[in-house]
Amino acid sequence: MKRFHVHAHVDNLQASVVFYSKLFGAEPARLESDYAKWMLDDPRINFAISTRGGKAGVDHLGIQADTPEELAELKARAQAADVALLDQGATTCCYAKSEKHWVTDPQGIAWEQFQTLADIPTFGAGQASAPQAASACCPGDAPRGKPVAVKSSGSCC
Repeated sequence: MKRFHVHAHVDNLQASVVFYSKLFGAEPARLESDYAKWMLDDPRINFAISTRGGKAGVDHLGIQADTPEELAELKARAQAADVALLDQGATTCCYAKSEKHWVTDPQGIAWEQFQTLADIPTFGAGQASAPQAASACCPGDAPRGKPVAVKSSGSCC
């Protein structure tokens, strides 16, 4: 079963964690010094916040697949939408190893479609240029209204 994904940038992680934990009635499933993620079942959502990247607000939306078959279905749908698709394949970011691709809707909103394969101990473990990737890791950080482009090879959120 797929899960809706929202990633937002925040200015104050600690205050945001307190707020969202109360709003969701749950503590984060993952909490780091610069990142927090709730994996809720009701509603079924992967809601992540971080202090990395652009100005505060929603960075990107997405759909998290549970299986390779679901991810392939999502990719086929994105390709049928007749927009540029950025296929990152296997990548590491946001404390996870994932298989993913990105599309940008006609309004410039970045959509991430991915399957998480494993947790990793650091934000961009295994990246060739982790310090650069950590400051702007997601294609969702790209200017809106233009096709999604990767700022750092093999990195994203």
